[in-house]
Amino acid sequence: MPDVEFIDAILGGDAGTGRSARTAEDGQALDAYSRVVTSVVDRLTPSVANLRVWHAGRAGRAEGGGSGVVVTPDGFILTSAHVVEGVDRGAATFVDGREVAIDVAGRDPLSDMAVVRAVGADFSPAELGDAAALRVGQLVIAIGNPLGFGGSITAGVVSALGRSLPTRSGSASRLVENVVQTDAALHPGNSGGALADGRGRVVGINTAVVGPGLGQGIGLAVPINTATRRIIASLMTSGRVLRAFLGITGGPRPLPPRLAREIGRRQGIEVVDVVDGSPASRGGLRSEDLLLEADDVPLEGMDDLQRLMDGDAIGRTLSFRTHRGGRTLTLEVTPTELRG
Repeated sequence: MPDVEFIDAILGGDAGTGRSARTAEDGQALDAYSRVVTSVVDRLTPSVANLRVWHAGRAGRAEGGGSGVVVTPDGFILTSAHVVEGVDRGAATFVDGREVAIDVAGRDPLSDMAVVRAVGADFSPAELGDAAALRVGQLVIAIGNPLGFGGSITAGVVSALGRSLPTRSGSASRLVENVVQTDAALHPGNSGGALADGRGRVVGINTAVVGPGLGQGIGLAVPINTATRRIIASLMTSGRVLRAFLGITGGPRPLPPRLAREIGRRQGIEVVDVVDGSPASRGGLRSEDLLLEADDVPLEGMDDLQRLMDGDAIGRTLSFRTHRGGRTLTLEVTPTELRG
Protein backbone atom coordinates (compact mmCIF):
# COMPACT_ATOMS: atom_id res chain seq x y z
CA MET A 1 0.00 0.00 0.00
CA PRO A 2 1.54 3.31 -1.01
CA ASP A 3 2.31 5.86 1.60
CA VAL A 4 -0.37 8.50 1.99
CA GLU A 5 0.48 12.02 2.95
CA PHE A 6 -2.42 13.81 4.52
CA ILE A 7 -3.06 17.38 3.56
CA ASP A 8 -2.20 18.66 7.01
CA ALA A 9 1.24 17.09 6.70
CA ILE A 10 1.74 18.68 3.29
CA LEU A 11 0.74 22.04 4.73
CA GLY A 12 3.02 21.69 7.67
CA GLY A 13 0.55 20.06 10.07
CA ASP A 14 -1.57 23.23 10.57
CA ALA A 15 -4.43 22.63 8.13
CA GLY A 16 -6.95 21.97 10.87
CA THR A 17 -5.82 25.01 12.78
CA GLY A 18 -5.89 27.07 9.58
CA ARG A 19 -9.40 25.96 8.77
CA SER A 20 -10.54 26.79 12.28
CA ALA A 21 -8.91 30.21 12.12
CA ARG A 22 -10.46 30.94 8.74
CA THR A 23 -13.86 29.77 9.98
CA ALA A 24 -13.55 32.02 13.01
CA GLU A 25 -12.52 34.97 10.81
CA ASP A 26 -15.41 34.33 8.41
CA GLY A 27 -17.76 34.14 11.36
CA GLN A 28 -16.46 37.39 12.74
CA ALA A 29 -16.80 39.09 9.37
CA LEU A 30 -20.35 37.82 8.97
CA ASP A 31 -21.19 38.87 12.50
CA ALA A 32 -19.81 42.35 11.85
CA TYR A 33 -21.90 42.70 8.69
CA SER A 34 -24.98 41.38 10.47
CA ARG A 35 -24.43 43.68 13.42
CA VAL A 36 -24.38 46.72 11.15
CA VAL A 37 -27.55 45.70 9.31
CA THR A 38 -29.46 44.71 12.46
CA SER A 39 -28.46 47.90 14.26
CA VAL A 40 -29.77 49.97 11.33
CA VAL A 41 -32.97 47.94 11.29
CA ASP A 42 -33.49 48.39 15.03
CA ARG A 43 -32.87 52.12 14.76
CA LEU A 44 -34.78 52.92 11.60
CA THR A 45 -37.67 50.48 11.23
CA PRO A 46 -39.93 52.38 13.71
CA SER A 47 -39.55 55.45 11.48
CA VAL A 48 -40.63 53.76 8.23
CA ALA A 49 -44.33 53.59 7.44
CA ASN A 50 -46.40 51.50 5.06
CA LEU A 51 -48.55 54.01 3.15
CA ARG A 52 -51.94 53.08 1.73
CA VAL A 53 -53.54 55.80 -0.38
CA TRP A 54 -56.75 56.11 -2.37
CA HIS A 55 -58.94 58.52 -4.23
CA ALA A 56 -62.50 58.36 -5.50
CA GLY A 57 -63.05 58.70 -9.24
CA ARG A 58 -65.71 57.98 -11.84
CA ALA A 59 -64.47 54.40 -12.11
CA GLY A 60 -64.73 53.89 -8.35
CA ARG A 61 -62.10 54.00 -5.65
CA ALA A 62 -58.54 53.66 -6.92
CA GLU A 63 -55.98 52.42 -4.41
CA GLY A 64 -52.21 52.54 -4.30
CA GLY A 65 -49.41 52.28 -1.85
CA GLY A 66 -45.80 52.83 -1.04
CA SER A 67 -43.53 53.69 1.82
CA GLY A 68 -42.65 56.76 3.84
CA VAL A 69 -40.08 57.94 6.38
CA VAL A 70 -41.01 59.95 9.47
CA VAL A 71 -38.83 63.06 9.72
CA THR A 72 -40.40 64.95 12.67
CA PRO A 73 -41.89 63.81 15.98
CA ASP A 74 -45.20 65.51 15.13
CA GLY A 75 -45.80 63.30 12.11
CA PHE A 76 -44.32 64.76 8.93
CA ILE A 77 -43.52 61.82 6.66
CA LEU A 78 -41.26 62.02 3.61
CA THR A 79 -42.22 59.93 0.58
CA SER A 80 -42.14 59.94 -3.23
CA ALA A 81 -44.39 62.34 -5.12
CA HIS A 82 -45.69 59.61 -7.41
CA VAL A 83 -46.87 57.59 -4.39
CA VAL A 84 -49.40 60.27 -3.44
CA GLU A 85 -50.30 61.55 -6.92
CA GLY A 86 -54.01 62.35 -7.13
CA VAL A 87 -54.58 61.17 -3.58
CA ASP A 88 -57.66 62.13 -1.56
CA ARG A 89 -56.98 60.15 1.60
CA GLY A 90 -54.59 57.64 3.06
CA ALA A 91 -53.27 55.81 6.07
CA ALA A 92 -49.84 55.05 7.49
CA THR A 93 -49.11 51.79 9.30
CA PHE A 94 -46.06 51.25 11.49
CA VAL A 95 -44.26 48.11 12.63
CA ASP A 96 -45.79 48.39 16.11
CA GLY A 97 -49.23 47.95 14.52
CA ARG A 98 -50.34 51.56 14.87
CA GLU A 99 -52.37 52.87 11.92
CA VAL A 100 -53.09 56.58 11.52
CA ALA A 101 -54.71 58.77 8.90
CA ILE A 102 -52.54 60.94 6.67
CA ASP A 103 -53.05 64.11 4.63
CA VAL A 104 -50.82 65.32 1.82
CA ALA A 105 -48.90 68.39 2.97
CA GLY A 106 -47.15 69.01 -0.33
CA ARG A 107 -45.91 67.37 -3.53
CA ASP A 108 -43.03 68.25 -5.84
CA PRO A 109 -43.16 66.02 -8.94
CA LEU A 110 -40.02 67.66 -10.36
CA SER A 111 -37.94 66.17 -7.54
CA ASP A 112 -40.29 63.18 -7.00
CA MET A 113 -40.56 64.14 -3.35
CA ALA A 114 -43.62 64.68 -1.19
CA VAL A 115 -44.46 65.24 2.46
CA VAL A 116 -47.56 63.85 4.16
CA ARG A 117 -48.77 64.64 7.68
CA ALA A 118 -49.83 61.83 9.98
CA VAL A 119 -52.52 62.39 12.58
CA GLY A 120 -51.12 61.87 16.06
CA ALA A 121 -47.99 62.54 18.07
CA ASP A 122 -44.86 60.93 19.50
CA PHE A 123 -43.60 59.53 16.21
CA SER A 124 -40.01 58.26 15.85
CA PRO A 125 -38.18 60.53 13.39
CA ALA A 126 -35.29 59.22 11.32
CA GLU A 127 -32.00 61.08 11.14
CA LEU A 128 -31.31 62.55 7.72
CA GLY A 129 -27.78 62.05 6.42
CA ASP A 130 -25.90 63.45 3.44
CA ALA A 131 -25.65 61.51 0.19
CA ALA A 132 -22.72 63.71 -0.84
CA ALA A 133 -20.57 61.71 1.59
CA LEU A 134 -21.41 58.34 0.01
CA ARG A 135 -18.81 56.27 -1.82
CA VAL A 136 -19.28 53.60 -4.47
CA GLY A 137 -19.18 50.20 -2.78
CA GLN A 138 -20.47 51.50 0.56
CA LEU A 139 -23.04 49.39 2.40
CA VAL A 140 -26.62 50.68 2.24
CA ILE A 141 -29.88 49.26 3.59
CA ALA A 142 -33.31 49.75 2.05
CA ILE A 143 -36.40 49.63 4.27
CA GLY A 144 -39.91 49.82 2.91
CA ASN A 145 -43.09 48.09 1.81
CA PRO A 146 -42.22 46.08 -1.34
CA LEU A 147 -45.21 44.31 -2.90
CA GLY A 148 -47.20 45.07 0.25
CA PHE A 149 -44.82 43.33 2.66
CA GLY A 150 -44.37 46.06 5.27
CA GLY A 151 -41.10 46.54 7.13
CA SER A 152 -39.04 44.59 4.61
CA ILE A 153 -35.26 44.96 4.63
CA THR A 154 -32.77 44.54 1.81
CA ALA A 155 -29.07 45.30 1.92
CA GLY A 156 -26.55 46.01 -0.78
CA VAL A 157 -24.00 48.56 -1.86
CA VAL A 158 -23.90 51.90 -3.62
CA SER A 159 -23.49 50.77 -7.22
CA ALA A 160 -22.94 54.20 -8.73
CA LEU A 161 -23.25 57.89 -7.93
CA GLY A 162 -24.11 60.93 -10.00
CA ARG A 163 -26.96 59.38 -11.97
CA SER A 164 -29.78 61.56 -13.31
CA LEU A 165 -33.52 60.91 -13.14
CA PRO A 166 -35.86 62.71 -15.58
CA THR A 167 -39.09 64.06 -14.06
CA ARG A 168 -42.06 65.94 -15.47
CA SER A 169 -44.97 68.00 -14.19
CA GLY A 170 -47.33 69.20 -16.90
CA SER A 171 -45.22 70.95 -19.52
CA ALA A 172 -42.26 71.40 -17.15
CA SER A 173 -39.45 68.87 -17.03
CA ARG A 174 -36.35 68.56 -14.91
CA LEU A 175 -33.44 66.26 -14.19
CA VAL A 176 -32.98 65.15 -10.58
CA GLU A 177 -29.20 65.19 -10.24
CA ASN A 178 -26.83 63.06 -8.17
CA VAL A 179 -29.29 60.18 -7.87
CA VAL A 180 -27.93 57.18 -5.93
CA GLN A 181 -27.85 53.81 -7.69
CA THR A 182 -27.93 50.71 -5.49
CA ASP A 183 -28.12 46.95 -5.90
CA ALA A 184 -30.21 46.58 -2.72
CA ALA A 185 -33.31 44.86 -4.09
CA LEU A 186 -36.19 47.28 -4.70
CA HIS A 187 -39.69 46.41 -5.88
CA PRO A 188 -43.00 48.23 -6.35
CA GLY A 189 -44.00 49.50 -2.93
CA ASN A 190 -40.44 50.43 -1.95
CA SER A 191 -41.01 53.90 -3.43
CA GLY A 192 -40.84 56.52 -0.71
CA GLY A 193 -38.95 54.23 1.66
CA ALA A 194 -35.57 54.81 3.25
CA LEU A 195 -32.13 54.12 1.85
CA ALA A 196 -29.84 54.28 4.87
CA ASP A 197 -26.11 54.18 5.46
CA GLY A 198 -24.38 51.92 7.99
CA ARG A 199 -25.13 54.36 10.81
CA GLY A 200 -28.85 54.35 10.17
CA ARG A 201 -28.97 57.81 8.60
CA VAL A 202 -31.34 58.24 5.67
CA VAL A 203 -29.25 59.16 2.63
CA GLY A 204 -31.90 58.62 -0.04
CA ILE A 205 -35.58 58.09 -0.74
CA ASN A 206 -36.09 55.04 -2.94
CA THR A 207 -37.89 56.05 -6.09
CA ALA A 208 -37.46 53.70 -9.05
CA VAL A 209 -36.45 50.28 -10.31
CA VAL A 210 -34.70 50.24 -13.68
CA GLY A 211 -35.65 47.46 -16.09
CA PRO A 212 -38.72 45.81 -17.57
CA GLY A 213 -39.36 43.46 -14.64
CA LEU A 214 -38.54 42.78 -11.02
CA GLY A 215 -35.18 41.94 -9.52
CA GLN A 216 -33.12 43.84 -12.06
CA GLY A 217 -30.52 44.77 -9.46
CA ILE A 218 -30.65 48.45 -10.36
CA GLY A 219 -32.52 50.69 -7.94
CA LEU A 220 -32.46 54.48 -7.78
CA ALA A 221 -32.92 56.80 -4.81
CA VAL A 222 -33.37 60.57 -4.69
CA PRO A 223 -30.42 61.78 -2.60
CA ILE A 224 -30.73 63.55 0.72
CA ASN A 225 -28.44 66.56 0.37
CA THR A 226 -28.47 70.33 0.76
CA ALA A 227 -30.79 70.82 -2.22
CA THR A 228 -33.34 68.20 -1.21
CA ARG A 229 -33.35 69.41 2.40
CA ARG A 230 -34.50 72.79 1.09
CA ILE A 231 -37.23 71.06 -0.91
CA ILE A 232 -38.39 69.13 2.17
CA ALA A 233 -38.48 72.32 4.26
CA SER A 234 -40.48 74.13 1.57
CA LEU A 235 -43.00 71.29 1.28
CA MET A 236 -43.46 71.25 5.06
CA THR A 237 -43.96 75.00 5.36
CA SER A 238 -45.78 76.00 2.17
CA GLY A 239 -46.75 72.75 0.45
CA ARG A 240 -44.94 73.62 -2.77
CA VAL A 241 -41.51 74.39 -4.21
CA LEU A 242 -40.83 77.59 -6.13
CA ARG A 243 -38.36 77.34 -9.01
CA ALA A 244 -37.06 79.85 -11.50
CA PHE A 245 -37.50 79.34 -15.25
CA LEU A 246 -34.69 80.24 -17.65
CA GLY A 247 -35.78 78.50 -20.85
CA ILE A 248 -32.77 76.59 -22.15
CA THR A 249 -31.66 73.03 -22.65
CA GLY A 250 -27.99 72.25 -22.55
CA GLY A 251 -25.21 70.06 -21.33
CA PRO A 252 -21.54 70.05 -20.32
CA ARG A 253 -18.95 70.72 -23.00
CA PRO A 254 -15.13 70.99 -22.89
CA LEU A 255 -13.92 74.55 -23.31
CA PRO A 256 -11.49 75.57 -26.07
CA PRO A 257 -7.93 75.10 -24.73
CA ARG A 258 -7.07 78.80 -24.74
CA LEU A 259 -10.29 79.73 -22.88
CA ALA A 260 -9.80 76.87 -20.42
CA ARG A 261 -6.31 78.17 -19.57
CA GLU A 262 -7.60 81.71 -19.27
CA ILE A 263 -10.38 80.98 -16.75
CA GLY A 264 -8.79 77.95 -15.06
CA ARG A 265 -11.60 75.50 -15.86
CA ARG A 266 -11.98 72.79 -18.47
CA GLN A 267 -15.74 72.70 -18.89
CA GLY A 268 -18.78 74.91 -19.36
CA ILE A 269 -22.42 74.50 -20.40
CA GLU A 270 -23.29 74.46 -24.07
CA VAL A 271 -26.74 75.86 -24.84
CA VAL A 272 -28.45 73.31 -27.09
CA ASP A 273 -31.82 75.03 -27.46
CA VAL A 274 -33.54 78.23 -26.32
CA VAL A 275 -37.30 78.32 -25.77
CA ASP A 276 -38.99 81.04 -27.85
CA GLY A 277 -40.21 83.93 -25.70
CA SER A 278 -38.42 82.63 -22.61
CA PRO A 279 -36.28 84.75 -20.26
CA ALA A 280 -33.17 83.29 -21.92
CA SER A 281 -34.44 84.29 -25.36
CA ARG A 282 -35.33 87.80 -24.20
CA GLY A 283 -31.91 88.13 -22.56
CA GLY A 284 -30.08 87.29 -25.79
CA LEU A 285 -28.87 83.74 -25.14
CA ARG A 286 -28.50 81.61 -28.26
CA SER A 287 -27.93 77.98 -29.09
CA GLU A 288 -24.25 77.01 -29.17
CA ASP A 289 -23.42 79.66 -26.56
CA LEU A 290 -21.01 78.42 -23.91
CA LEU A 291 -22.13 79.49 -20.44
CA LEU A 292 -19.17 80.08 -18.13
CA GLU A 293 -20.63 81.81 -15.07
CA ALA A 294 -23.89 83.14 -13.64
CA ASP A 295 -23.49 85.95 -11.10
CA ASP A 296 -19.82 84.89 -10.67
CA VAL A 297 -20.83 81.26 -9.92
CA PRO A 298 -18.86 78.83 -12.17
CA LEU A 299 -21.04 76.72 -14.48
CA GLU A 300 -19.59 73.34 -15.45
CA GLY A 301 -22.79 71.27 -15.71
CA MET A 302 -26.55 71.65 -15.73
CA ASP A 303 -26.71 70.77 -12.05
CA ASP A 304 -24.69 73.93 -11.30
CA LEU A 305 -27.25 76.01 -13.18
CA GLN A 306 -30.20 74.10 -11.74
CA ARG A 307 -29.05 74.86 -8.20
CA LEU A 308 -29.24 78.57 -8.98
CA MET A 309 -32.79 78.33 -10.32
CA ASP A 310 -34.50 78.36 -6.93
CA GLY A 311 -37.25 80.66 -5.77
CA ASP A 312 -34.79 83.44 -4.91
CA ALA A 313 -33.84 83.77 -8.59
CA ILE A 314 -37.41 84.58 -9.71
CA GLY A 315 -37.54 88.18 -10.94
CA ARG A 316 -33.86 88.79 -10.12
CA THR A 317 -31.56 89.75 -12.97
CA LEU A 318 -28.59 87.40 -13.34
CA SER A 319 -25.37 88.22 -15.21
CA PHE A 320 -24.32 85.37 -17.49
CA ARG A 321 -20.74 85.30 -18.71
CA THR A 322 -20.92 83.65 -22.11
CA HIS A 323 -18.46 82.59 -24.82
CA ARG A 324 -19.69 83.04 -28.38
CA GLY A 325 -17.83 83.11 -31.70
CA GLY A 326 -14.41 83.38 -30.09
CA ARG A 327 -15.25 86.23 -27.75
CA THR A 328 -16.61 86.52 -24.21
CA LEU A 329 -19.62 88.66 -23.42
CA THR A 330 -21.99 89.30 -20.51
CA LEU A 331 -25.77 88.98 -20.88
CA GLU A 332 -28.44 89.98 -18.37
CA VAL A 333 -31.29 87.49 -17.92
CA THR A 334 -34.24 87.73 -15.52
CA PRO A 335 -35.81 84.32 -14.77
CA THR A 336 -39.55 83.95 -14.22
CA GLU A 337 -41.42 81.39 -12.12
CA LEU A 338 -41.46 77.85 -13.48
CA ARG A 339 -45.01 76.61 -13.93
CA GLY A 340 -46.18 73.16 -14.93
